[in-house]
Amino acid sequence: MDTSSRAGVASRARLLLVLPAAAALVLGLIAGLLLLGLPLPILSDRLADLHAPLLVFGFVGTLISLERAVALRAGWAYASPALLAIGAIAAVTPVPLPAAQAATVAGLAVHVLQYRAIWRRQPMTATAVQALGAAAGLLAAVAWCGGVPPAPLVPLLAAFLVLTIAGERLELARIAAPGIRAERVLFALALALATACLLSLTAPLVAVPVAGFLLLGLVAWLVRYDVARRTVRMPGLPRYVAVCLLAGYAWLAVAGAGWLLRGARTEGAVYDATTHAIFLGFVITMIMAHAPVILPAVLHVGIPYHPALYAPVALLQAALLVRVVAGDAWGWVPALQAGGIGAAAALILLGATAVTLSLRNRSIERRRARVTA
Repeated sequence: MDTSSRAGVASRARLLLVLPAAAALVLGLIAGLLLLGLPLPILSDRLADLHAPLLVFGFVGTLISLERAVALRAGWAYASPALLAIGAIAAVTPVPLPAAQAATVAGLAVHVLQYRAIWRRQPMTATAVQALGAAAGLLAAVAWCGGVPPAPLVPLLAAFLVLTIAGERLELARIAAPGIRAERVLFALALALATACLLSLTAPLVAVPVAGFLLLGLVAWLVRYDVARRTVRMPGLPRYVAVCLLAGYAWLAVAGAGWLLRGARTEGAVYDATTHAIFLGFVITMIMAHAPVILPAVLHVGIPYHPALYAPVALLQAALLVRVVAGDAWGWVPALQAGGIGAAAALILLGATAVTLSLRNRSIERRRARVTA
């Protein structure tokens, strides 16, 4: 089998893991809209309670661990995205929930081992920060498996994804030469944030404001050292990525301020605003930023830059503003629902845009191949 054939087989095999992740995304969005009181078909009696686990573990967790498995080029590493995908889909079926939760815990345990293997190859601060995030995700899954509901787990779930993304950005920030001292500051912030988020399970009134302060410190570090401040002046893909990054950092600062000033909450307007500022405003905007780079590496598909990529990003930011300002701050329920629908539409639009650009790119490449043949 030649190289191109092996690459094709590998990309199709990885697609088998991306598809359940996409299904978890759709189910998680439906669950979120159900929580907003929208009249949607109830696919499972426990679907609404699975909103956070489906999106964090089933969607983002599967994609992150799949990316790490691809980087490691080791067969055992694919057990992580496979188990996370299985756990997410099983959670919405008649399978006993503890079985789905156990699969999620096992998947995240393998994810932690992925970073152990990466550390052996690259003993860097960036790897250590991402490993802290993976450990936070594992602890959140264990607590969920032990009966802790999703709402109190939000700080740990946030630490999982925020530290993973921060570590990835550090890898690229080396272009800006942050220096050993700055890297040590980032690791100290990451370790303190992971610790505070863990303590939020037992002492939320103290730990959550501390975590908010640390989130603000992390945002300050990222804005100071991320190359996005430079690349936002460049045309094309670099500017698109930078715009997404800076918007994501702004939403993370909003969440940090909310945690710091209003303390621990597991329901209400502040909880809704801070939670969605992190997971939609920061995490999903970051996914939008990196989609044209990561998806081609994982699935061997080309997604060239096109101004159309800004459409889902703009829609997401507008939907979040409506939700947080008119919905949470003003207490207008229709704005909450409109914001939720807008965010779901933005994610669907991102997928449609990526597929369209990929198919368009493939068609152009085929025409070029016929011309040169």
